[in-house]
Amino acid sequence: MSDPKYHALDWSQEGVPQSRIFDDPFYSRNDGRAETTYVFLDGNGLPGRWAGAATFSVGELGFGTGLNFLETWRAWNECREPGQVLLFTSFEKFPLQGDEITRAISVWPELAPLCDALVERWQVAGALGQVWQLDYQTRLQIVVGDALEGLSNWVGAADAWYLDGFSPAKNPDMWEADLMQAVFDHTVAGGTFATYTAAGWVRRNLQAAGFEITKRPGHAGKREMMVGRRSG
Repeated sequence: MSDPKYHALDWSQEGVPQSRIFDDPFYSRNDGRAETTYVFLDGNGLPGRWAGAATFSVGELGFGTGLNFLETWRAWNECREPGQVLLFTSFEKFPLQGDEITRAISVWPELAPLCDALVERWQVAGALGQVWQLDYQTRLQIVVGDALEGLSNWVGAADAWYLDGFSPAKNPDMWEADLMQAVFDHTVAGGTFATYTAAGWVRRNLQAAGFEITKRPGHAGKREMMVGRRSG
């Protein structure tokens, strides 16, 4: 794989990274880790759905700082059973530098050991895009490049999706109809998605793809978010 185009960013006074490309923060200024748990884990019924699953696959649009993965890995470590395997596949066009990930995650000391293990792999030249065996029961792959192209070429299917692109108003390509269809096509029967947004045109794209949509209250006073399921 050719060298990725790294994401240009700035930092707020509170230490939150902000995309220069999309003029949007990488995570909520109102406790991004709590938002991850509420929107993506709770929204997909995790960790409850891990019980009894030999293998569980999570797909993600937008790896960003790695916060969603790291919080998922932390929760997985707490409740996984012997022999279970977590496969986490994330599609990211503009990855951060390793030291930027460390800085972004440093506000949550509980995630520091996992972050160190992630960044150790991240710093190896040419390692992005490979499947990383982070421990005996956890595998991570970050597919770098255009999300639709990467997902169209992916041979996997996810039990749960984290749809975490930047704001639909500022990054519409990450929410367009063809990409939402590709997400549906790479979701197992009974699989789910969760996202912080409830934008009407995004909802219509997800419904047109085939998902059954439910709205629920958003995180920290945000009016609404969406969850969905592929029936079957």
